[in-house]
Amino acid sequence: MNFGISILFRAIPLLMGLVCLGLGWYVYSGGSDADHRVAGHVLMSLTAICVALFTTAAMIIRQITGTFAPRWKVLLPILGYSVATATAVWGLVVRGGPSAPDFVAGHVMFGVALIGACVTTVAVASSVFSLIPVNSAGRREDGPPPGAYGREIAMTLIFVPVAAALVLAVWAVVLLGDASQAPKYVAGHVMLGLAAICACLISLVSTVTRQVRNEFGTRERWLWTAWVLLLGSLVIVWGLFVLFGSDRPERLAPGCVLIGLGLICYSISSKVFLLAAVWRREFALANRVPLIPVFTCLSCLFFAAFLTEAVATQSGLFVPSRVLVGLGAVCFTLFSIVSILEAGTSRKA
Repeated sequence: MNFGISILFRAIPLLMGLVCLGLGWYVYSGGSDADHRVAGHVLMSLTAICVALFTTAAMIIRQITGTFAPRWKVLLPILGYSVATATAVWGLVVRGGPSAPDFVAGHVMFGVALIGACVTTVAVASSVFSLIPVNSAGRREDGPPPGAYGREIAMTLIFVPVAAALVLAVWAVVLLGDASQAPKYVAGHVMLGLAAICACLISLVSTVTRQVRNEFGTRERWLWTAWVLLLGSLVIVWGLFVLFGSDRPERLAPGCVLIGLGLICYSISSKVFLLAAVWRREFALANRVPLIPVFTCLSCLFFAAFLTEAVATQSGLFVPSRVLVGLGAVCFTLFSIVSILEAGTSRKA
């Protein structure tokens, strides 16, 4: 990877973060009604995920280019966790607001913050990413290499997305227990989708940590990929069920957003699949895997374009038409990460 490409791949997450932040502020300041408040807040919160993805990109690229220093093991996680924490606090403050839109936006922002924390955990797990191609060229019998973190640290890293997924899933179930109230109905469904993304990140953190420790086995090669694809499919199916399973006017926003969240799950699957596909084998199509998040990004943007046009007759589509643009930005950021992984791990025939 040359210097110019390395700068580009680190710039993409930051640029997409600026898109989410700028568009979110533009939408938020464009009106004082409920739709502008919810869409604006959620879009701005998505910046936390982009910043977290930047920490992952920077952590891996500096190892690939030989410019990694011990300080980055501290500075990059501090950046990612700090932004995620600030977003979580912001979400809780907004959630305590007097209006229903604040209630919905605050819950979603808190869930997005937990995803940002999980993604930053991927960066922490990748702090010794350079060991993965070395282990891939060796044997499992060789055991954990010198420099790999211990089993306790690996389990702690995996626990972060597990805990985040459980918190969001339980919170969503509690909200949906009183789904007769529109704000709880909307927030509960979206938080279920956010919980699924955290659950997908369990597979990514597990794959990275187990490959770093040279414990990644043949049985799990495709197990984690199947897990992410299953979750993504379930989220999309659930979104369709929400959209077409009732005639509640508030179903439109969570149904469409759930479909976008399912597409993000598919984007995450590209990272898990790539790491599995190139582990102790050659995979000639490794450089095609980054196209997966490109396709999911375009799907989000095209979907957003159709919804924007449909707002003229269905005002309930205003929020998802804007939020899906931010989800598309997150998918495109994942294209950068998958490309970095391909450059650092694949062995082309």
